[in-house]
Amino acid sequence: MVEDLRYRTIIDKDGKEVVYMAQQAMIIRHAKQVLTSQTKVPLTGNEMEDGLLVIENGAVWIEEGRIVMVGPDTDVWNAYEASGKNGAKVIDASNQIVTPGLVDPHTHIVFAGSREEEFEMRLQGAAYMDIMNAGGGIHSTTRSTAAATEAELETAARERLDEFLRHGVTTIEAKSGYGLTLENERKQLRVAKTLDESHPIDIVSTFMGAHAIPLEYKENTDEFVRIIIEEMIPVVAKEGLAVFNDVFCEKGVFTPEQSKRILEAGKQYGLVPKIHADEIVSYGGAELAAEVGAISADHLLQISDEGIEQMAKAGVIGVLLPATAFFLMEPAAKARKMIERGVAVALSTDRNPGSSPTESMPFVMNLACLTMGMTPKEVISAATINAAFAIGQAEDVGSLEAGKKADVILWNAPNYTYLQYHVGVNMVDTVIKNGEIVVGNRIVIQTESFTVSEK
Repeated sequence: MVEDLRYRTIIDKDGKEVVYMAQQAMIIRHAKQVLTSQTKVPLTGNEMEDGLLVIENGAVWIEEGRIVMVGPDTDVWNAYEASGKNGAKVIDASNQIVTPGLVDPHTHIVFAGSREEEFEMRLQGAAYMDIMNAGGGIHSTTRSTAAATEAELETAARERLDEFLRHGVTTIEAKSGYGLTLENERKQLRVAKTLDESHPIDIVSTFMGAHAIPLEYKENTDEFVRIIIEEMIPVVAKEGLAVFNDVFCEKGVFTPEQSKRILEAGKQYGLVPKIHADEIVSYGGAELAAEVGAISADHLLQISDEGIEQMAKAGVIGVLLPATAFFLMEPAAKARKMIERGVAVALSTDRNPGSSPTESMPFVMNLACLTMGMTPKEVISAATINAAFAIGQAEDVGSLEAGKKADVILWNAPNYTYLQYHVGVNMVDTVIKNGEIVVGNRIVIQTESFTVSEK
């Protein structure tokens, strides 16, 4: 008997059989290349290049939102036919490449307001930290975010998520940090939770009450550290609003000693440490990340050689943000040195209103090649599987493997190198999230599972 994948029978709470329409199975065929990896640990060193598997004339078989099989087209199709099933939707990926959905492990997407006037100030010579210390920068966004309602924040963040989706991102990390009070931090995190439940993109949340020192605590920074530790972290943890705890360890913001106290306090409540490290000056942030067992250290423009060694030894992932360095007109992070010394490198947009106002992971991938000397294969590894490890999601996303979520991107590119060669162009054709097409022809599609805006 041939099984019809369109229907399933379940037993309801009253013991009755109910037939319902199941998610249609899908097979992506004839792709020029299918790119994936098979690893249980973040890719480091040569494995960032060699660990990316390139399947010529490949195919992907999807059922019930999960990947069933990935391999050469003939092998996958023969296996599907041998299963005796029928009714699968077939997508012809001829002249396209297929990758896992991109993962963005560092964003600040829930906020209100804009800071284009500061862009002009910086073009005229003003420094990023000077603008912030004068009450602009993060403080400007904090004031706008405090004045916005949750509904307003959700609407704005949803539009950003739609743009991420058009650029191939299917999983994202979202930080708070534009609240700097308990209630406003909770407001940001509640919005992220609502969006995780209602938008196709999966959102993993990070508490970042330690994003800046409020102006009223500039002369008493330890008091604000106490508030974060004793008043904010326990509530955020109790309400289940975040997975990670992040701190901006930087000269003029939080010292290494203060950062350590905040991160260790979060660990006591089950929040995994992350750290904004060594962005403006070399400040020991990378070494601290290794000491506290952080899952990642991010930015790292001014990382020391000792910091690189300590991160490699401790297995801390380096999340690099080349669009931020580009936008701030600063030299990029030393990706080549980190990779050669054994640090697992991931990539992110750092989407935020002040130093990286972009949702384009493809542009970030271009910059990783052009400003940091990464290879096209390393870039794809960094934007998929290593990025998934950087937010603890690698068991479910980041590669095309049997059992993982069917998060798949079809690109209008003849090979993986072309993705980086054709600079500044969004070549995403189709985005599949959990086995459903959510973007086609660059339009975000309204589905039964999700309601997202069209553009």
